[in-house]
Amino acid sequence: MLLPAENELRTVLARFAEARFRHDLQPTGRSSRELEDTSYTLCVMTGTQSVDQALTAADALLERLRAARQQTVRTAQGLAA
Repeated sequence: MLLPAENELRTVLARFAEARFRHDLQPTGRSSRELEDTSYTLCVMTGTQSVDQALTAADALLERLRAARQQTVRTAQGLAA
């Protein structure tokens, strides 16, 4: 599976949260479609089959990316020393 870019994943997570909030606040046919679309996109990006799995996978992926970024900074600091 190809891993999504961090900024793209964060963008889809934000779109999902906004669609979920809008749909929960005032459900309409449009809000339902937006929520379905962003849910589907999130599942495809994370290689999962449910929104709960996708959110868990997205959190894990973002944590891996954060840890890798910190490791890169530590390595760069070690090389500079």
